[in-house]
Amino acid sequence: MMELWMDLLFGNPVGLLSMIVVFTTIIIIGYIAWMFIKKSGEGSDHQ
Repeated sequence: MMELWMDLLFGNPVGLLSMIVVFTTIIIIGYIAWMFIKKSGEGSDHQ
């Protein structure tokens, strides 16, 4: 499984670029979601 990923990533620049885009998108969405949850959690005493 790991050999397939390594071949997919480093075998061609397009695969590497697409993986960078995917991971960057996930990180940005996760950060925005975390900030949103943190901000909404401060204003209420539910937790």
